[in-house]
Amino acid sequence: MEQQQRPWWREPWPWLLMSGPAAAMVACGVTIWLASTHADQPLAGVSRHGLVVEQAAAAAPHASGHGKAVQPRTDRDRQP
Repeated sequence: MEQQQRPWWREPWPWLLMSGPAAAMVACGVTIWLASTHADQPLAGVSRHGLVVEQAAAAAPHASGHGKAVQPRTDRDRQP
């Protein structure tokens, strides 16, 4: 008895294997669209020194009413 082969597009495995990369391509397109339409706004009260972004102590509203002094920490403050 001879078995007839179905065309490849009627088999479930090719579609299952193609669904992962296809979903990644759609997600990549959505990510590019989100990044291009929602630009980051510049921050006020910060200064950038290379890769370190420091916030001024007077601009920290969460510590102003608690009597705490805010001191920004950098990588130079770490102990080896």
